Amino acid sequence: MILLQRTIVTVALMAALLGGCGSVGGSIGDTMPQSMGGLPADAPARPTDTNQRYLGVHDMPAPRSTTPMSEEDQVKLEKDLQVTRDRQAAATKDDAAAAAPATPAAAPAAKKTDKKADKKQADTKASDAKTSGAKPNP
Repeated sequence: MILLQRTIVTVALMAALLGGCGSVGGSIGDTMPQSMGGLPADAPARPTDTNQRYLGVHDMPAPRSTTPMSEEDQVKLEKDLQVTRDRQAAATKDDAAAAAPATPAAAPAAKKTDKKADKKQADTKASDAKTSGAKPNP
């Protein structure tokens, strides 16, 4: 019984102490030294405007200072992008050719086709398409 009373008193005391910390807000960190967990000396000052508690959701942003791209600018940009893609593809192709071995590899042997295995694989693909709701390709 005594243990229960002590537990209740301890919990109530801790709740009261923690509730008191919530009402102080951020001023404890402002006055506490940095070595004890306070704000550093070069921290920016807190805003003084306490009236605005929520973001202004109905405030409209300022109008744009630049105009949207014209059709000619957009076409020019697309052409430049295509030229860049082609140049990168050619560079990648050249790098792959340089990395390839100088001796030609032997041609891989032709696979023997097993008609039963091919039919079984086609049946499996068709049944998967039926169960998944996808339409099979014609």
